[in-house]
Amino acid sequence: MTSNWLDADDRPWGRWEEYLNEPGYRVKRIIVHPGQRLSLQRHKLRAEHWVIVAGSGQFTLDESVTTVTVGQKVFIPIGGVHRIQNDGQVDLIIIETQLGVCDENDIERLEDDYGRS
Repeated sequence: MTSNWLDADDRPWGRWEEYLNEPGYRVKRIIVHPGQRLSLQRHKLRAEHWVIVAGSGQFTLDESVTTVTVGQKVFIPIGGVHRIQNDGQVDLIIIETQLGVCDENDIERLEDDYGRS
C-alpha cells in the first residue's frame, strides 16, 4: 500500500500529514491522540481553516474556548492565538487548509507541554 501524502511528521501529540502544497496554500491532516494537545501558538504569515472530521475536543482561539465535534469548522486568522486539545477517547482528526506563506517555521509557540520552543 502506498501513501497519498507528500510529507508527514510524528509529533509528541500525534501526527500531521501533508497532502497538497502549492504557492499560497497547503492542505494537511492533523491527528491528535486522546489526552494530548497542540502547543498554544500563532502564525505571522498564514491563516488556517480547520474542519473536524473525527473525534472532539476543546478549541482555543485567543480568549475563547469552545467544544468542537465532527462537521464543525473553525477559522484561525493570521496572528490568532490557538490550540486544540483532544479530551475524548478516540483520535481527533482535523483537515487543515493553510492560506498565505505556508512554512513550518511560521510557528510561534507560546506554551508547549513537550518543552519545544
